[in-house]
Amino acid sequence: MQWRNSSSRYGLVSILLHWVVALVVFGLFGLGLWMVGLDYYSSWYRTAPDLHKSIGLTLFALMLARLLWRLLSPPPLAPSNHGKLTQLASKLGHAALYLGLFVLMLSGYLISTADGRGISLFGLFEIPATLTSIPDQADIAGLVHEYLAWGLVVFAGLHALAALKHHFIDRDATLTRMLGRASK
Repeated sequence: MQWRNSSSRYGLVSILLHWVVALVVFGLFGLGLWMVGLDYYSSWYRTAPDLHKSIGLTLFALMLARLLWRLLSPPPLAPSNHGKLTQLASKLGHAALYLGLFVLMLSGYLISTADGRGISLFGLFEIPATLTSIPDQADIAGLVHEYLAWGLVVFAGLHALAALKHHFIDRDATLTRMLGRASK
């Protein structure tokens, strides 16, 4: 398999970035749901949020790399059976996922740094708090983070259903290209 995308298929780097981001997003969602239910006496009360923040910061770096890679190795052309409306929906859907993820990560940063403290990345170094003077910063960012997380998980589910529809009903190469196979 090739590293870079071609006109008919995704390369290994794009495929790995896609699936790793998907797993991390759903993992962070699950971790977030679990950790908000922890009580003060839980041994995970401080550890889970620190882990969530560190993984979220790592995801931010991964998404920046993914954007850069997308510029260096553009995605393959749409399958020939995709009409203009399908192509537009695909572009808008992907843009919404990218934008939503970046806003989600920014809101997480704003929650975590509202009190002026930076965020430790796995105890290796600290990302400084740069925005701390927004009124009700933690509360507003928290609401954005919560609702956007739910929205993105639902939208990612719809994204997966669309890929399955293309595979099983339309019988096109939309899904198989993200699994490393060439278009027919």
